[in-house]
Amino acid sequence: MPNDGNRTPDNARPPSRVADPVQLGRSMADIAERSQRIVGDWLKRQGEDTPRADPLNIGTAFMEMTAKLMANPAKLMQAQIGFWQDYMTLWQNTARRMMGGQDTPVTPPVIQADPKDKRFKDDAWKENEVFDFIKQSYLLSARFVQDVVGQAEGLDRKSAQKVDFYSRQFIDAMSPSNFLLTNPEVLRKTAETGGENLLRGLNNLLGDLERGKGKLAIKMTDMDAFKLGENIGVSPGKVVFQNALMQLIQYSPTTDQVLKRPLLILPPWINKFYILDLRPKNSFVRWAVSQGHTVFMVSWVNPDEAMAEKGFEDYMIEGVFAALAAIEQATGERQVNAIGYCLGGTLLACTLAYMKAHGDDRIQSATFFVTMTDFAEAGELSVFIDEEQLAQLEAKMERQGVLQGADMSTTFNMLRANDLIWSFVVNNYLLGNEPFQFDLLYWNSDATRMPAKMHSYYLRNMYHANRLAKGELELAGQRIDLGIIDIPAYFISTREDHIAPWRSTYRGTQLLGGPKRFVLAASGHIAGVVNPPEGGKYSHWLNEDLPGTPEEWFAGAQEMAGSWWPDWQRWVVSKAGEMIAPRTPGSGALPAIEDAPGSYVTVRA
Repeated sequence: MPNDGNRTPDNARPPSRVADPVQLGRSMADIAERSQRIVGDWLKRQGEDTPRADPLNIGTAFMEMTAKLMANPAKLMQAQIGFWQDYMTLWQNTARRMMGGQDTPVTPPVIQADPKDKRFKDDAWKENEVFDFIKQSYLLSARFVQDVVGQAEGLDRKSAQKVDFYSRQFIDAMSPSNFLLTNPEVLRKTAETGGENLLRGLNNLLGDLERGKGKLAIKMTDMDAFKLGENIGVSPGKVVFQNALMQLIQYSPTTDQVLKRPLLILPPWINKFYILDLRPKNSFVRWAVSQGHTVFMVSWVNPDEAMAEKGFEDYMIEGVFAALAAIEQATGERQVNAIGYCLGGTLLACTLAYMKAHGDDRIQSATFFVTMTDFAEAGELSVFIDEEQLAQLEAKMERQGVLQGADMSTTFNMLRANDLIWSFVVNNYLLGNEPFQFDLLYWNSDATRMPAKMHSYYLRNMYHANRLAKGELELAGQRIDLGIIDIPAYFISTREDHIAPWRSTYRGTQLLGGPKRFVLAASGHIAGVVNPPEGGKYSHWLNEDLPGTPEEWFAGAQEMAGSWWPDWQRWVVSKAGEMIAPRTPGSGALPAIEDAPGSYVTVRA
């Protein structure tokens, strides 16, 4: 039979291997023992948490959608007819190929996968008629489900968003690439290794279950390949202050002179600060120091149940205000420029309004990395926030004192399920590979906990009620009015952000007073921010005007090649004062406590 690209000739086919029966027996005995232990641990814990049958409140939304669809059966019937017509065309095309239709003109596919969809990158998905049929069948079914869901008229916005989100979760989970018998790459690997890939995959699965104590904690990278302070988070500096909530790191200068006004960075406490100091080649900290900034970084504590009563205002008082006082002691400078990243930016905005109301001018400019101040359109995270889910979550946090880091990680991973869940299921469990060494995924797996009081306040007041944007929020007895903030502000958002959608972050330019600049970067919540100029990746958009809507802003924006970091440096340097002699950490009134990155950041959840 000629080689048409679909089959491997017998003389070129890689030999199949047969597993060593002795080694196989030992592995299966080990697997059985580990499995029994995991199940036993899981059973012991079943009395600890007794969630209701539908903790995510999905059933109600789908029942409502079904009722709306049944009220207009004509549309549903029309969608079904279109689906079956496409399916019959696909079947006819596939039958023609299987009966020797390769001599006829190439028939275009009924439906094509997105070129960016990595699930179907293997050539067999296109060249082999069986796998091409499986792929197109899946894509047609996925489109049909999404079309039907989208046609349910009359749903309230919250229910429509929830139905759409969980429909896509189901569609992603059912992809043929996620199953042994319908993934050509996995089948090929199984034949080549005599099934050893599946045995390794089972071991990987058990290892993840053991690490998660019965819950699946997918290993995204080699967790032993990185060590804080050795090959990640390595910018030299000293911890010069600490309290129960945070450590303050002052980084060592690398220039002959530095800008007079220090730079304070407030990272989110949902994650750890070293996303801005991964490795020297992509470290924002290293770059900012090289531009002449005296950089101070807040490293938040990874809280336990003893900190259950820490609230949002504690992060302002023991975080921002404590850091400002410490910087003045360390450098003699009362005023700083400040950066807030994501939740750290929301805290910065609240703090600025509080400070303005109290005549406090210690922060002279503010930069907001992917920060929401208006949560009316908060993206897909709002799927997880309604009264029923909040009550369920608060009951769980009341028992534990904190929101566990694994729970937060699962939520964020679901927002990009194909990239952050199913790709690892295929690689780790079906192909039996070890995950790649990747600094960003190491950081992504280094989850942190959240104090119960703070997290409940944040979800209810920001996401659920949007009190910050409405001017109804109170912190430490002060009503927070973002409109009175009059210092210069720089907003950097990212076009593909699934956590802080850029159209929502743009709203901050309309809420804050004072001069403002909005910049939009390509890529997402992390990669669009951590984009050093040397890398030459990802463009950004500039528009000096700030019209009322993000769509108007983008229509008048100009795309610029490369990183946005130099644009920010040009903006902030005019607000940083003259050049002075560099400051060595620990040489001021605050002695060094320990080397960067400090000890708080090393506490794992």
